[in-house]
Amino acid sequence: MSVSIRLSRGGAKKRPYYRIVVANSRSPRDGAFIEKIGTYNPLLAKDDEKRVVLDVERAKHWLAVGAQPTDRVARFLDAAGVKERAARNNPKKAEPGEKAKERAEERAAKLAAVQEAAAEASAEA
Repeated sequence: MSVSIRLSRGGAKKRPYYRIVVANSRSPRDGAFIEKIGTYNPLLAKDDEKRVVLDVERAKHWLAVGAQPTDRVARFLDAAGVKERAARNNPKKAEPGEKAKERAEERAAKLAAVQEAAAEASAEA
């Protein structure tokens, strides 16, 4: 059975509140879980100590047993000093797509043609 450490949503509509739980990876997000090891309240200020409450000892135990944390929980564990999280790097994320590149090339070609025509007109005058 593969086990994951993930968030389980609670709270009212537009007022999220999450439990950090250890659950079977095949169980639904808000379904059955093995153990609750903490809470996360995103509505609190980022510097509030009650925003993320985590039982560090149980988290270490489950990581030692082989539980895989989700990306968000891995961030919490890294902040708590339990597990080092490698920084992700995607340099192509901000790069425009193929069509956008083609449009930019066409725009540059048109601009160059207009400037060349303007230069010829000023040279003739």
